[in-house]
Amino acid sequence: MFDEANDMMSTAGLAAGPAVVTGLPEAAASGGHRRTVTAKAPAAALMRTGSLCTAGLVALIAAVVSVLSGLAICDALQHSAAPRTAHDVVGWWPLLIYGPWMVASLSILRAALHQRRAIHSWSIVLLFSTLATLLCVAQAPRTFAAEAAATLPAIAALACFQQLVRQITLTRPPRQPTPRHRNSRPSSAPKFHYGA
Repeated sequence: MFDEANDMMSTAGLAAGPAVVTGLPEAAASGGHRRTVTAKAPAAALMRTGSLCTAGLVALIAAVVSVLSGLAICDALQHSAAPRTAHDVVGWWPLLIYGPWMVASLSILRAALHQRRAIHSWSIVLLFSTLATLLCVAQAPRTFAAEAAATLPAIAALACFQQLVRQITLTRPPRQPTPRHRNSRPSSAPKFHYGA
């Protein structure tokens, strides 16, 4: 009778033993994992907040630089159009430069939010930035300082806009590539390799 009781207790102990023994490392491992998650969570949240604040600051500076660039170029563009354009249209002449520039810029921002390329929109922005720069240089006095100052507004607006697009692409998480051939099955035919 005692032998049967000892056998039952030993089998019960063996059955419960691995569960208890295996439960301890899992609990310790889960406790350690929770500690690392809780330790990393504030750091990740702080980094994300700093990244978003930096992107917002870049957007604000880019907007201010673009407005100042438009104001600086406006007079030069009006003077370049004054001899050959009606007086009522001269005031709206800078929109022929900055209208396509703004439309293409918004297209680039939209493409950046969707993680897509916008080569055509970038070509339009570069084209009209170059036209604005050339028209401003043509109206500037023939000195190096005046021509450099005439090129500065358009180049500064373009550089700030490029950095703004870069910040958007850095803030957005990368898209997961989807496989093109989901239902493709490997061919059952054997493949023969011919070698020397």
